[in-house]
Amino acid sequence: MVIRVDPSSPRPLFEQLAAGIRGSIVDGRLVDGERLPSARALAESLDINVNTVLHGYRVLRDEGLVELHRGRGAVVTVRVGGHAVLAGLIHDLVAEAREHRVAPAALHALIDEAYR
Repeated sequence: MVIRVDPSSPRPLFEQLAAGIRGSIVDGRLVDGERLPSARALAESLDINVNTVLHGYRVLRDEGLVELHRGRGAVVTVRVGGHAVLAGLIHDLVAEAREHRVAPAALHALIDEAYR
């Protein structure tokens, strides 16, 4: 699993971490039942605080993408199929937005509005 975080980004590190793992789950690189690295190991490999990793893992837990077990770590809990379809739709939406030169912030605003 390759995750990148950019400390110079205005986006919080825990959000960057969660987004990287979320993307790996949605596109199928991480599958149901797969264990994520321990918070300590991932924090060391990314040179970030272990609490930052735990915060990112909690975000994913709250989204229903992982389960957290004390002493056993984080495990992917995605039901096969649902997210694969969503990933395809997202890729199509992004491609369409790029073709029409819709700025990322504008696309986010459109999605947020539609989701309400």
